[in-house]
Parts: sequence; C-alpha cells; structure tokens
Amino acid sequence: MKKILAVLLLVLLVFSAAGCSKTSNEQTTNTSSQATRFEQALAKAKGTTVNFYGWGGDERTNKWIDTQLAPYLKDHYSITLKRVPMDIDQILNKMLGEKQAGKKDGSIDLVWINGENFYTATKNNLLYGPFTQELPNFNKYLDPASKEVQYDFGYETKGSESPYGKAEFVLINDSAATSETPKNAEELLAYAKKYPGKVTYPAPPDFTGSAFVRNIIYDVVGYDKIASIGNDKAKLKGTIQPAMDYLKELSPYLWKEGKTYPASIAQVDNMFSDGELVMDMSYNPNAVAGMIATGRFKDTARSFIFDKGMIGNTHFLAIPANASNIDGALVAINAILSPEIQASKYDPKNWGDLPVLENSKLNPQEKDQFNKIPLGKGVIPQDQLLAKRLPEMPADLIPAIEEIWQSEIPGKN
Repeated sequence: MKKILAVLLLVLLVFSAAGCSKTSNEQTTNTSSQATRFEQALAKAKGTTVNFYGWGGDERTNKWIDTQLAPYLKDHYSITLKRVPMDIDQILNKMLGEKQAGKKDGSIDLVWINGENFYTATKNNLLYGPFTQELPNFNKYLDPASKEVQYDFGYETKGSESPYGKAEFVLINDSAATSETPKNAEELLAYAKKYPGKVTYPAPPDFTGSAFVRNIIYDVVGYDKIASIGNDKAKLKGTIQPAMDYLKELSPYLWKEGKTYPASIAQVDNMFSDGELVMDMSYNPNAVAGMIATGRFKDTARSFIFDKGMIGNTHFLAIPANASNIDGALVAINAILSPEIQASKYDPKNWGDLPVLENSKLNPQEKDQFNKIPLGKGVIPQDQLLAKRLPEMPADLIPAIEEIWQSEIPGKN
C-alpha cells in the first residue's frame, strides 16, 4: 500500500511540475513574443515620420510637444514627429472619411483622444489594437488592472488606447483679491453673493464649463447617486435636478446676472487675468503655475478644491486602424510612457500634466526625476489632489447633461 501511495505521489508531482513548466513556458513565450514585436517596430520605425493629430488649443502643450517630445524621439529613435493641430471632431471625420474611401495608408498615425470620441472611434472600427501589451514601458510602469487604465469616461479601453496623462478639475482665485476658497457648492453660492457679477463659468459644451457643471452635480447630488445610474439617460434628469436647481439659484449672482455665459475657458481666463472676475477654473491642476510663470496671473493666484472631491480623468493616445506608420506610433507611445518624458510633461514650466506611471513601480532614481520638479506657485500637491479625485461620468451622459443645462439655465432667471 505504501509503495502504491508513493508511486501515485510521484505521478502527481510529475504532472504538477509539467503544468508549472507549461505555464512558465507560455509566460516566457508571450513576453518574448511581445519583445520581438516591439523590437521589429523599433527597427521599422527608424527614419520615419509620425503624424500626430490632436487638439492644438493650448500654447504650452504645443510647445512641449515641439520642444521636448519631438527632439526626444528624434535623438533616441530617429523618428520625426509632425504635430498636426486639429479639433477632435474634425479628426474623427477625417478618419471616418478615409475608411469609407478605402484609404489604407491613412494621414494620421497617432491621435490624442478621450471619452465619447474614443467610444465613437471604436464603434466605427477606426482604431488599431489592442496594442498596449506590446509596449515595454506600459508593462513595466503601469498597472493594467487600474480603472484609470481600463476605462475612459466609463468605456472599456481594451488595450486600444494608452494613457497619455492625467487631469483633475480645480478652481482658482487670487488670494490678494478674495481670501475665501469655497469648500463646497453652498460656500460657492455665498461667495458669488459676496462678489456679485464677478463669478461665472463657460457655457457647456465648452470642455471646462461642462466639467464645472458635472462637478457641481457631484457636490450637490453626490457621486454615489450618479454612479448608481450608470449610463441610464432615462434616470439622469430626475437624479441631477437638485444640481440644476442650485445652478438656477446661483445664476442671478453671476457675471451679467447669468443671462449670458462666456463662450470659452479662454474668455474666462482673460476676464480673471484682467480682474473682471474673482474666480477661474481649469481641468489642468497645474495650469495656475504656468499662468503665473508667464505673467498672465498674479503671483497670488492659487488653486482650491471642494472637500467632497473633484472630477479627474485620464487622457489617452490611440492609433488609427489605417495608420501608415503603426510601428512609429508604437515607439512614440512607448517613449511617452518613459519616466523621462512623463517627468518632462509634469513640469509646470513645460505643461504641468499629471503623470500616469505607478509610483510604486519606479526605482529611486526614477522617483527622483519627479520629486525634484518644482511645482510652482498656487499648485495643490499631487497627493492632495489624488486623495480628492472622483471618476468621470460615462461619456454618453455628458451631452445629455449639456442639453439639460441649456434648456434650464441660460437666461431663465
């Protein structure tokens, strides 16, 4: 009996070892295959041009791409990066038009994309992928299980876009002009009453104005209630009505008594800079430092946030399915996920965009690249921002919220 048990045990050990060996071999093969694909991309990308399409409305962002990212790609990989500024709606129309025309060598190699635009692109099969598993820096420095990697405004990324940077909504005032920093919607109402006509926000669908409205919804209604409805538009209006009622109450104390609203965040920035307004806002939490550094804002400008939290999102990079230089785009995205480039992008004097890398995956030297960056004046430390970070709403709810705001708020007081 003991001999039989010994034989059975030996057999089980052999099968177990074989199973472990198979798993290990599969993992090694997968890793090797990914490395081989990227090595092939490196070789093919050398000496090529990558056409990078994306929003070009921010001077500092454009300058960072042209003076930091492009030279890095040229020096390290012999890739020429050509930045093509274009609104995302036009980019999507171009991609769709090329697909319908059957154009196999597309004009766009790399695209800066987000939220509902990513959803539209995937729904129309406009994107190449999945590809993130092919990128060494994605595997080395990011957490693929993170919701901020897996989801973009509530939509699954499924490896068809790679994180580019993070953003978080903040409010801004000038401490020399107003000592108060409202910590919630109720205090913001009192603030507007104290400084009548000197507070406002851009009219949705302006990106920043729409984010302000959503942040008010979170503060008045509660993030949990919004999260519980998912993307159910039928439940949306009733759920957010208390926030709409609040915005109606706020309206008479705003600029021009809320009868009209600025068309863009650029207009609000200018009005704040000129002293016409006592409050500004941004979806870039480090924007205030850049504004101070360039002399647009006074040294006393500062960011502040609500106690219940502020909306944050991750913006992404994708590759069109018909890109003519997929290899170059892969190499460019991998470079963007390097600590050196993410740190350069994080520096407020360049852009001030929050990094996407997992701090726990950085070695001491890599962490030091970020720690030594002076954040500049008026900026909230990253750990405080992340402690108050709330996820974005599903992308298809945003146009519905903007329609509700348009029907209930402007000129209705």
